[in-house]
Amino acid sequence: MLALFVLCNGFVVPARFALQRVEPLAVYMGGDAYGASGTSFYTTTEKQESYDSLDTVLAAKCRDPEILMVIKEQLDACAKITDALRSTLVTVEGSANTFGDAQLSVDVIADQIMWDAVKSSAVVAWGASEEEPEIKPCNPKGRFTVCWDPLDGSSIVDNNWAVGTMIGIWSKESGSGTNGLIGATGRDQVTALIALYGPRTTVLVGLDDGVYEFSYGCTPDGCQQPDGSFAPWICSRKKIQIKPDTRVFSPANMRAGNQVKGYKELLSFYQDEGYTLRYTGGLVPDVYQQFTKNMGIFTNPTSKESPAKLRLAFEASPFGLLVEMAGGKTSDGVSGGSVLDVKINTVDQRTPLCIGSANEVDRFNKMVLGMKVTAPTVSFPSFSPRE
Repeated sequence: MLALFVLCNGFVVPARFALQRVEPLAVYMGGDAYGASGTSFYTTTEKQESYDSLDTVLAAKCRDPEILMVIKEQLDACAKITDALRSTLVTVEGSANTFGDAQLSVDVIADQIMWDAVKSSAVVAWGASEEEPEIKPCNPKGRFTVCWDPLDGSSIVDNNWAVGTMIGIWSKESGSGTNGLIGATGRDQVTALIALYGPRTTVLVGLDDGVYEFSYGCTPDGCQQPDGSFAPWICSRKKIQIKPDTRVFSPANMRAGNQVKGYKELLSFYQDEGYTLRYTGGLVPDVYQQFTKNMGIFTNPTSKESPAKLRLAFEASPFGLLVEMAGGKTSDGVSGGSVLDVKINTVDQRTPLCIGSANEVDRFNKMVLGMKVTAPTVSFPSFSPRE
């Protein structure tokens, strides 16, 4: 009987292929790439021979010694949160935050770590947590106001999905000058940090000439320094740029699609045009991927039935600063202007948001807000939050 299948290089393949040059499995399964499920999908970062340490990069790219100090303090806090997440079960504490939401064990621990960091700092004058949105004094001789969401992703952390910390840092002289926050805007931030806790801990930081990513506790192969020592933080990406176009979308608050005609049409456009859905329900991983994939769009419009949930100071402003520094764009979801230009009138102020690749933000403004967009944005000037 003629064999229909044969064993070739460890794989059972049709016999007709045994008479031909055997291609790699990836080619046999569909061309010269792995396709959408492949590990290299949208990933272009190649391994380097060596990586700069945190201290090396900050010394070269952060000219203000006090900003350098607060960045290192916040990174230390992120490292402690990483260690806590690795060893703490996700359980309900029996307590509630200001909004009546039950607090999880990891929320309480992460928030306490952040408070310990700012209260022991020589450069932080005021602190405010999303868990209890009240601006509290720290060091009266300090220079900065630090606002944070200690652990964004409470609804998915019990699934063991990636969660994160968002940190915005203002001068205490910003806005009304009373506490650095009220009356200020996101554009007044001196820097921002976004930590992502997944299989690895990585943190985006705004420095003098752009957005850098630092990785924590990586393998010695990447962390070893010329003197033989090991750095806990290495620089894994430098001067990240977000492309103006993308085929990756993250649609939040899809309930609003039932009330906002333009949003429903936008979601249909993404589907009809074959965009790739990448959405977890966690703000940090859903926007952070724009920096690793160098593209993406996150949409969160609102309606009367589905009001805004994102906090302007704790969430939209830190991410907005970093995305615009990397060449992306933001929309406040109301006027179509940058979310960084929205004045912070209350600590717990909420906002709609669209953020990511510039041309897709323009599309959102046009389809959802009805704005006239004359031409796509294709290039960006350099931007520093301290210029």
